[in-house]
Amino acid sequence: MSEENKENQESQEQSSIMVPIDDLDKVSEDDANTVDQLAMELATIQQSEKRIAIIGSRNLPITHQQIIETLSYALVMQGNTIITSGGSSGTNAATIRGAMKANPEKLKVILPQTIGQQPSDVQDQLIGVPNIIEHADRAMMTLADASRICNREIIDDCQQLICFLSHTSNTLHKAIEYAEESHKVITAFYLD
Repeated sequence: MSEENKENQESQEQSSIMVPIDDLDKVSEDDANTVDQLAMELATIQQSEKRIAIIGSRNLPITHQQIIETLSYALVMQGNTIITSGGSSGTNAATIRGAMKANPEKLKVILPQTIGQQPSDVQDQLIGVPNIIEHADRAMMTLADASRICNREIIDDCQQLICFLSHTSNTLHKAIEYAEESHKVITAFYLD
């Protein structure tokens, strides 16, 4: 072998990495499911019209509420359907205001109990909402228990979840965990 060929071969050997075939990862059934899940999530993100759930904290400053209202408005204007719950203040109220301004037909409100069990300001806000689902069967439950069930129902009905919460929001963290288990696309905004 000529001196030049030896130098070229040594140069190639130094720049390449040898990996034993035994060390290559094998595709397991779990990996295949992960790939399928990622493909589903990508398809959901790319859809022009989605069912998007927006839930979150009641205790929000007005500036956060305005951002959520604008987000809800913009998502509906893009053709999406917004799903949320009732609420006199905070995330749900801002979501309802934004969606109602854009197109009331693209808003779905799932209540944890009945309209009659909501505070009067929530009842007032729900006037004109064409698609309200209430649950008389949960009338005897505590609001906390009914809300947990309601969050799951909202998540079951959506393709994507947007959640505004603090790190101490136990109920909302459980909702996000449920959405993860249900393979939903999740966007979480932490407020603290």
